[in-house]
Amino acid sequence: MTTLLEARYRTVLRLLPAYYRRAREEEMVEVYLWDLDRDTQDQSRPTLGEVASVAALAVRSRLAAGGAPRPYALLGAAVRHFALFAVLLQAAAAVVDRVLTLTWSSTHGPRDWDMFVSGFAGRGVLLGVVEGATWALPLLWTVAFFALLHDRRRLARASVLLAALPTLWPFIGPMVSELTPSDPWFATSTALLAWLPALALCAAYHRDAPAAELPVGSPGLAFAACSVVMGASLVVLPAMADAAWAPATSFVVGALGWLLLRRHRTDRSAACAALALAALGLLLLVVRVAALYPWLGVPLPAVYLGGALGQTAALALLTVVLAVVARRDLAAR
Repeated sequence: MTTLLEARYRTVLRLLPAYYRRAREEEMVEVYLWDLDRDTQDQSRPTLGEVASVAALAVRSRLAAGGAPRPYALLGAAVRHFALFAVLLQAAAAVVDRVLTLTWSSTHGPRDWDMFVSGFAGRGVLLGVVEGATWALPLLWTVAFFALLHDRRRLARASVLLAALPTLWPFIGPMVSELTPSDPWFATSTALLAWLPALALCAAYHRDAPAAELPVGSPGLAFAACSVVMGASLVVLPAMADAAWAPATSFVVGALGWLLLRRHRTDRSAACAALALAALGLLLLVVRVAALYPWLGVPLPAVYLGGALGQTAALALLTVVLAVVARRDLAAR
């Protein structure tokens, strides 16, 4: 006869995917109930630690690697590709933004430099600390990218979580200071662009997952190419310098290059990469629209409005193409 504790354990184990329960459920229940008498089993319940452990196992087994059923293996590979591509994009964006800001502020006279420095001083301790953290923490995206590709997963997880923290300040700042509230749609989309890849990296690069690997090129070359494209897009068209322009431009160039090279790849990871790029493209499209929407009713320079609308159209078209490619490749495999 099933005891109350056993029934509760089996309820918790329903968090696991069916393939995993078929193989391991009976063994896990036996381990949980080992050395417990029947009276104790009728009065007990799973501990919080055991529930958390099963929940973590449920995520890991759904974002599986080798040995899992094909849908779970493909999902895990796609999420790992998404995390890797998004972290690369964030890393290059953070470095380029700070290099160009420092270059501009230090080469255009004392007034620009004083304006830059005033962001860190003269506004109180809290805002000074927050400004310093907002400036420094996103550089950890770069640490996370190279740590991940050198299989330093703990360092990569810690780095992405810290790097994403500044995106929460637009929500917290107005509650603890006199900071003017940001546009909620843009703040939310920017936070999603940071936290979804961070959480994807933490969840998908578990201990059973394979080492991270770029579809093409070395880590240094990929980072340099991404940074150059972003920097060039801002230097050549400085009027387009909003928060979405450089990352979206780099994504469009990189995704188009990947589409041109994908025919040389015959393994199924190419399909997972297409799915990951489509998801990242959709996320960038949301950020692009959120950045542009508040300005649609304001007289804007034609070059900005035309460029932003053109980039929006390019992102939308490219995302659809990548989704179609991913679907076709996955069906073929």
